[in-house]
Amino acid sequence: MKPTAIGLIGTGTMGSAIAKAIAERTEGTSLYLSNRTVRKAEELARQIPGAKVTDSATAASLCDILFLAVKPQNMKDLFRQIVPALEKRSTKPLLVSMAAGLTCGDLCSMAGGDYPVIRMMPNTPVCVGAGLILYCSCNLEDGMAETFEEILSSAGSVDAIPEEKMDAASALSGCGPAFACLFLEALADGAVACGLPRDKALLYAEQMLEGTAKMARETGKNPASLKDEVCSPGGSTIAGIRALEAGGFRSCSMESVIASFEKTKQLR
Repeated sequence: MKPTAIGLIGTGTMGSAIAKAIAERTEGTSLYLSNRTVRKAEELARQIPGAKVTDSATAASLCDILFLAVKPQNMKDLFRQIVPALEKRSTKPLLVSMAAGLTCGDLCSMAGGDYPVIRMMPNTPVCVGAGLILYCSCNLEDGMAETFEEILSSAGSVDAIPEEKMDAASALSGCGPAFACLFLEALADGAVACGLPRDKALLYAEQMLEGTAKMARETGKNPASLKDEVCSPGGSTIAGIRALEAGGFRSCSMESVIASFEKTKQLR
């Protein structure tokens, strides 16, 4: 599948990041942007050479792939706007949703037919090319999954997952950056309390977390083993681990993912 036109409806933070990633991998393909507040789409179009601003119905009528970057609660209203245009087409476009909680079946129902659908969940690091994009799908034609992965490859890692695992995975990957930033801020605050300047504290905490994640991924070692390698008997690190355990850090981290998972299920 080689799309001649791609549309993106919804130019918020995530939609904008996805649009920029698409533009990097689709030279020669028309990119149409639509947003409820037209000014936001126009601002994004100025950042992407060749991008065109249009309305949602026009994007639905022209594009081979249509990214729907709106919130779950706004999806029904969006489909009411674009279904007439979809029904007039001789071929069905690939619909790509970023709405948490809405299944592929939900999206086909709103669209009024068995459209090829990808349900994706990107996380915020896509804006720096280091994101994780999880996706599941239904009714795809040959080449659609490969095309989807290729046009988003500059945003980070793209991984297919069974739909029944999507809510659990997105509670970790999609909500996780907020949890990581909270931990990052707290670590820096601790260092500031010990006398380190704020800019140095943040820089060191950022590099430490980035390096540790890379070490875990590239060595393949269990995180518990990597932790034990740092904890000398009677040393400073095990004293810090003890403080984290006393504060319920491990349990709170688990509960944060579980709470996000349960909330996602309520969004349907």
